[in-house]
Amino acid sequence: MKFALNQIPKCFALIIFSAAVVSTTISAHAQSQMSAKDKEIVEKFKVADKNQDGKLTLAEAQAGMPRIAKHFSYIDSQGLGYVTLNQILAVADK
Repeated sequence: MKFALNQIPKCFALIIFSAAVVSTTISAHAQSQMSAKDKEIVEKFKVADKNQDGKLTLAEAQAGMPRIAKHFSYIDSQGLGYVTLNQILAVADK
């Protein structure tokens, strides 16, 4: 299939939009299956993740999730300098 150069951005925009819709739907469904504690963690994470990159730095955790900040190095076991929501939920479920 051939695309004109001016059509490519429209195609990418459609793909990105579609992925966002699917992702939101999956997240909403997954969230409906969570415990009240996990839902609270998700909401706190969303607020603390100031740049909305899906990662909390130590500074973001200190400002928005102080209990996570206290255990940051344990959760960030690979030493990447950030923690993800999935990492936090995994530790919280132990």
